[in-house]
Amino acid sequence: MADSLAGVVLAAGAGARLFPLTRLRPKALCPVGDRPLVDHALARVRTATTSVAVNLHHGLDAMRDHLGEAADVPHLSIERDRARGTAGALGLLRGWIDGRPTVVTNADAWLPADLAGLVDGWDGERVRLLCVEDAARGDFGTLRYCGVALMPWSEVRDLGPEPAGLYERSWARSEAEGRLDLVRHDGDFVDCGTPADYLAANLAWSGGEPVVGEGAEVGEGADVRRAVVWPGSRVAPGEVLVDAIRAERLTVLVRN
Repeated sequence: MADSLAGVVLAAGAGARLFPLTRLRPKALCPVGDRPLVDHALARVRTATTSVAVNLHHGLDAMRDHLGEAADVPHLSIERDRARGTAGALGLLRGWIDGRPTVVTNADAWLPADLAGLVDGWDGERVRLLCVEDAARGDFGTLRYCGVALMPWSEVRDLGPEPAGLYERSWARSEAEGRLDLVRHDGDFVDCGTPADYLAANLAWSGGEPVVGEGAEVGEGADVRRAVVWPGSRVAPGEVLVDAIRAERLTVLVRN
């Protein structure tokens, strides 16, 4: 790993689909297993590079406080007036990226993967996307983008800070020109966009066991199954919490 590759974690989103959990904290700070989603994303991108930036907008103060407490504080890109989207985020970071190819990952993707293998053999000239097989929700035929992209500097240098998406500004053109590398990921992946997906990510992390956060209290005789209990939250004695998320005093039931 070296500083010749820039790493960017996209963490500025509002998390509207994850409401009401995002009423309590930004989506990127919602915990999966033992730590917030943004910490999983930082660990993931640091398997490929030591030079990492995070873009921030929604929940700015909470995100900045959390990241400022990290042992290895990333570069923070503040989108103060408005969220810039995936392309605008890189455009705003263009001076920091400064000619380097870039690995980009979504903070809301639960994806336990070592990205060094994705970088190996990359020519640095074509966009490379990590995908999973998902015929029902495919973005490129049967392949669904799973939240990690390798972007050549030639695709970043002309991006501006105005709100825009990478598909519209880069990937669609690369696909049309036959210059898009799609690499299949055969491991776990969950886009934590909805409460149901968020619960699924936690259960994938735990192997199906309930996920009870640090300092949470589960009363005697409580029936907790296929559930997440956030740190510091409480399940009353004898209470039944099944297919659910207990977040502070909020309970979100997930029905398949």
